[in-house]
Amino acid sequence: MILRHFCTASIAAVGLGIARLVTATMATALALCWAQPANAQQADLPFAIKYTGTLKQIKDSGVVRIGYRENSPPFAFLDKNRKPVGYSLDLCEIVVEEIVAELGDVRTEYRPVTPENRFDLVTSGQIDLECGSTTNNIERRKIVAFSPTIFITGTKLLVRRGSGILNIRNLQGKTVVLTRGTVQETAIPKIAERQKLAIKFVFGADHNESFQMLASGKADAFANDDVQLYGIVAETKSAADFRVVGDFLTYAGYALMVRKDDPEFAEVLERAFQRLAGSREIVAIYDRWFQKPLPSDVRLNLPMSPHLEELFRVQGLPSD
Repeated sequence: MILRHFCTASIAAVGLGIARLVTATMATALALCWAQPANAQQADLPFAIKYTGTLKQIKDSGVVRIGYRENSPPFAFLDKNRKPVGYSLDLCEIVVEEIVAELGDVRTEYRPVTPENRFDLVTSGQIDLECGSTTNNIERRKIVAFSPTIFITGTKLLVRRGSGILNIRNLQGKTVVLTRGTVQETAIPKIAERQKLAIKFVFGADHNESFQMLASGKADAFANDDVQLYGIVAETKSAADFRVVGDFLTYAGYALMVRKDDPEFAEVLERAFQRLAGSREIVAIYDRWFQKPLPSDVRLNLPMSPHLEELFRVQGLPSD
């Protein structure tokens, strides 16, 4: 009997000890659970994404800086309220949305650029994304980088109606205006030299100045990408006085311009264009600027070329 009481008491004591041990263990675990969020936050810090290049600059400043052309319709120009608008700016808006998805809210600042200073502004970091009508070619890829192609075009001539000028061979002994900082500035004189044409070249600071030189009689023709010539004629409502003529003298693919050797930002650009093509939003943006009325109420009526449609399809554009 005594032995039984002794064993019962011993078992009870052991049970009480186990219960106390379990209680203490649970209390410790509970304390660890309460402390876990703070510790987890500290543990997460070493794994925070460390951006480089353009994304770091945007994240640190909270600003993405957009460069735009003031008179390059329908790609980038000023509307009646002096607000920058255009096809390229609509595409850049989608890129900014992708930047926000990557970094969080950022503010957008717009800065006008010219054909001459746009490259320096990008390479120096004064703008992050140039949204205009810039040709992507091998020479330029030595100093900057580009988005996927946004448009296919080529050089033609804008002349006064009744001038008798139908092609570059009719420019013998005449004056042609070119815009500084464009591919035409160097390409057209080389073509004239190869064809042994005695052409005088004069230069405008931007497309508006070049057009004014033609309109004032200081030049017999304005050589530029045909889509921009059509845009200038539409915006100035001067179709009765000027016409675009000739075969293509050069071919070009336009793209948005960014800094070179920046794979993180290049990936953001690629994602934005894949989303644009995949949702067919890029077709709606194209139609807005090339098929529907511009702010001047004039239509360009330029359907998307099969070549450009194929480029967009490669990026993910679904078939109709």
